[in-house]
Amino acid sequence: MSVVGIADDRFDALSPEARQALTDADVVAGGRRLLDLWRAWREGRAGGAARKAPETFEIGGDADAAALAVRREALERGRKVCVLASGDPGFFGVVRALTRALDRRALHVLPAPSSVSTAFARLGLPWDDATVVSAHGRPLAEAIDILRLARKAAVLTSPESPPQALGAALLDAGAHADLVAVCSRLGSAEERVVELSLAELAAGRFDPLSVVVVVGPGALPLTGWGARPEDADPADARGAASGAAARFVEPPPAPRRKVLAWGTPEGAFDHRRRMITKSEVRAVALAKLALPSHGVLWDVGAGSGSVGVECAAIQPGLTVIAVEERRDTAARIAANALDLQVAVHVVTGSAPAVLSGLPAPDRAFVGGGGLQVLDAVLERMRPSGRVVAAFAALDRAAAAAERLGNLVEVGVARGERLADGGWRLAALNPVFLVWGPE
Repeated sequence: MSVVGIADDRFDALSPEARQALTDADVVAGGRRLLDLWRAWREGRAGGAARKAPETFEIGGDADAAALAVRREALERGRKVCVLASGDPGFFGVVRALTRALDRRALHVLPAPSSVSTAFARLGLPWDDATVVSAHGRPLAEAIDILRLARKAAVLTSPESPPQALGAALLDAGAHADLVAVCSRLGSAEERVVELSLAELAAGRFDPLSVVVVVGPGALPLTGWGARPEDADPADARGAASGAAARFVEPPPAPRRKVLAWGTPEGAFDHRRRMITKSEVRAVALAKLALPSHGVLWDVGAGSGSVGVECAAIQPGLTVIAVEERRDTAARIAANALDLQVAVHVVTGSAPAVLSGLPAPDRAFVGGGGLQVLDAVLERMRPSGRVVAAFAALDRAAAAAERLGNLVEVGVARGERLADGGWRLAALNPVFLVWGPE
């Protein structure tokens, strides 16, 4: 039994093997649209009527019932059956139902490009790192839970969960995206590919049977965004959130980091007048953050970006967003991310106002802005999230500890070589780290 995928509704583009499967078939099965297209193609071929037309039966919405009907034709009646399907029949397609009714070794599957691969092709993007979610026959909330952690995704929408419902749910979840595209009727004369914002997606009306591509912070390799920040005006950056200029630094293909380590020396980062979280303090802060493998992390008041950059290096699956008020300092963060070959989304703006347009965090490090910023971060934190905040003054750290529940002083004394070859300890200013909730 053969299963033939049809790309772009074009029977004339079928491979010789697929054409032969149709020619040899005693029975052709498929949806009404594909059967009508097949009949028109067959009638239009030279000599198409020379052989008796095979029988047909229409596959409706019950895929399992159709699979049992195919089984009867192929096994019980001993006839050659060819099933028509759109795109890749093994990709959320009829092959799944057929394998519940037939031995997989009885199937001869001849796929065409899937709707998802075609959608990404139309957008000029690779999709080997994309998450694919189906909204057919399952709650939309399940898809949102997956999309919240995915940096690049394609969603197969349905009449029950059309693209606009997906957009509204993503907005309600506080999601943020650099690119949203609705790809409808791919390959047909009515094909439509529209790039738009999440708000426009929620407010629009679209073909319910579409592919919606959502590319989140840190996953859109726009031309020029991998260049040094000082080569471009940050005001021209794309992917703004609530008026904040955002810049993604695309990492080179081969990461430099080969071992699991943290507390990278300050000399590995470009920083302004030693305004950087010291490596020993950073190591403790990273431990208290308890980084998950996926999710959103904010580095607020990022300065050199050392905390956010190192988080991205340790857990590449995180979406790391560094927030910094000064444009020259934000450019320095982007340069540090590029040098250490990690992906960081840099947002230039003043906290707490700029935070409202960002996706809600699962983790956050607050390195500046005081209690007002800490409160704003806590307000946006997702359930089971955690915040780590650094303070130089004990009174502010104590006030933060009342909110978070944990406080530690990190005092560091570094060894220095003396002129006579001996060693002495030189103390650094203590830093108070506050973290929680547990």
